[in-house]
This record gives sequence, C-alpha cells and structure tokens, in this order.
Amino acid sequence: MTDDNAGGPAVLATRLGRRYGQVWGLRDCTLEVPAGAIAGLVGPNGAGKTTLLQMIIGLLEPTEGQASVFGQTSRAHAAATLARVSFVAQDHPLYRDFSVADMFRLGRAMNPGWDQRVATQRMNALGIPPKRKVKSLSGGQQAQVSLTMALAKRAPLLVLDEPVSSLDPIARLEFMRDVMAAAADTGLTVLIASHVVSELERFCDWLIVLTGGRLQLAGPVDDLIAAHRLLIVPRATPDAELPGILIHRADSDRHSTALVRAETAGLAAREHPRWQADPVGFEQLVLAYLQRPPTAAAQDDPAQAAVRPGQATKEVTR
Repeated sequence: MTDDNAGGPAVLATRLGRRYGQVWGLRDCTLEVPAGAIAGLVGPNGAGKTTLLQMIIGLLEPTEGQASVFGQTSRAHAAATLARVSFVAQDHPLYRDFSVADMFRLGRAMNPGWDQRVATQRMNALGIPPKRKVKSLSGGQQAQVSLTMALAKRAPLLVLDEPVSSLDPIARLEFMRDVMAAAADTGLTVLIASHVVSELERFCDWLIVLTGGRLQLAGPVDDLIAAHRLLIVPRATPDAELPGILIHRADSDRHSTALVRAETAGLAAREHPRWQADPVGFEQLVLAYLQRPPTAAAQDDPAQAAVRPGQATKEVTR
C-alpha cells in the first residue's frame, strides 16, 4: 500500500476551521499525522472531532484553512484522491436490506482498487456468511463488515469515527485487534476518534486532543509524555512559581498536583525539597488536557502544542 507523497505527512491541516452559522465547530487547527502512524483523536462531545475528520476526508468544506491527504487537497474529488481514504463512521452505515455479498459488490463497483480476496478472507475468518442480510447481523458483525469494506478498498489512510462506541467489550477488542493487524500487515495510516482512552493507549503512537473546537495537543505519544511532568507541591505554591506551562492543577488541603509542560520540572523539583516530580502517564496527560479550558489553547500559537519527533528535550514556551 503506497502513495506518491513519499516522505510527506499522510494528513496535513493548516489553520483549518469550520463555522456553522455564527458558531465555530473547529477553528485554527494546524497539525500533521505522518504516514504509517496510528493516531488517536480524543475530545469530549462537541469538541470538533467529527468536523475535523469530515474535512480531512473531504465530506465537509472548510470555512477557512486547508486539509490535505498525502499531498492532495481533501476537496479534490478526483478518483485518485478519493481512493486514498477509507472511512468507517460511528453508526457503520450499511444498506440493511442488502446481503453481505451485495455490499461487497457495491464496494467493488465503486472502488477501482477493491481487493475481493481481502473481503472474502475476512468474512471466512469471522464466520459471517456472505448471503446473510445486513439487518440480521449483530452490531459487532456489522462493524466488521464496515471495516472489511474499508480495508478491501486498499486505501493508504483509514479514518475511524468512534467505530466501537456501540460495541460490547469483546466485539470492541476484536475490532481494534483487526485494525492493528491490518496496519501492521500493510503499513496503512490510521486516524481513529474514540472516547476509550485506555484502548488508544494500547494502540496509538500519535495523539491529538481537541476541546471546544480548539487543538490542545498533537504529536508523538512518547515525545508528548516526555515533555510533561506531574508535580506535587505545597498547596500555597503560586502558579507563577511552577516551571513551564501549567496544564491542569488540582488542590487538596495541604498539597497541589500540577501537570506542567516543561522539561525543567525535574530540575525544579530537586531545587525545592518539598516538591516532587513524577513521570506522566498517557491517561493522566489526556485527562489534563481535556480539563484545560479551550481559551488556554486559543491564547497560544497552535504550533506550541504540537511536539514533533526529537523535540521532547526542548521546553515549550512562548
């Protein structure tokens, strides 16, 4: 599975924004996802996740800015551009009165790169008869048919909009296992929006956090974690004395726990005997940014939140 944008990012958004009437669903979003990454997109309901994904795949026209996939603008609805993206929506839209075989015939007719072998092998492995009507399948089976159609398209970018939200734990595990197996086998890029932070931690090597229509954080998971520290300080410590950028603070009677973006946090803790600096976990990092006011990100240059590979040793400041 290859593309003609060798060396460039799979997804690039530049000051991307979309307005619905007088309300901005997403604004000033600049990020990239490298080819071959498994990128997790996290945010509360209404954060702009679906808006971002739909602009990336070309279903929604930006009000401002631009999105591109493998170097081609997402709104260029040429066959070659559309062939680069497979999309699985949250409700796994399928024609309920079609059989599984009918859905695959439709996929083959609409996608020049369709791989029937992939579709047949996956249905055989999952034990889903091709003559079964879609409406007779379980939710997990319908999700697997939707994923199979996306994989059989043989596109280098797979976009998933909360595909496991309605599935039981076993079906969710099987779905994600199959996505990761496909990524390992073919090298495709995956962009998945999900509320299940624990699953993203297991599978993703790239992280994007949105709140209130603003980009809060984007970059390689390992670098982002390395660029943050969790400080435990006396309750009376003012925010101004904390190193780097304060992301979230929780106060108790005697102590405060502060998650900061700064490589100097460890040094600062050694200079203050009553301070303690600990590494940050994936879930701690995500939850801290989800609780950060969107206006805090809006005041920063969007590029500040994006840590590129190799930048984890640099303090992120204005």
